[in-house]
Amino acid sequence: MDEKNRIELEAAAFRGLVQHLQKRTDVQNIDLMNLAGFCRNCLSKWYLAAAESQDVEMDYDQARERVYGMPYGDWKSDYQTAATDEQKTRYEESKPLHAEISGHT
Repeated sequence: MDEKNRIELEAAAFRGLVQHLQKRTDVQNIDLMNLAGFCRNCLSKWYLAAAESQDVEMDYDQARERVYGMPYGDWKSDYQTAATDEQKTRYEESKPLHAEISGHT
């Protein structure tokens, strides 16, 4: 496989993941973090980091809108629920396994 094909396949896989996450508004970010060590915000930060590496002008809000499919504030008010004490505890316990995003917190 050549580089162009690899990049196109990776981009298609990214679009598929984003589309799936946009459909699964029932899945909370804290659950994604607890199970997989990354969430929509992490994906947004990776997207922003990639844009910055290519000198594409973008801010975090724009990156999140791409991943969430709407402004983050809208998603948060429409779909985000309060984290339970159990979710918060699991989050703290799983922190060593959370995704690392260079240059972004």
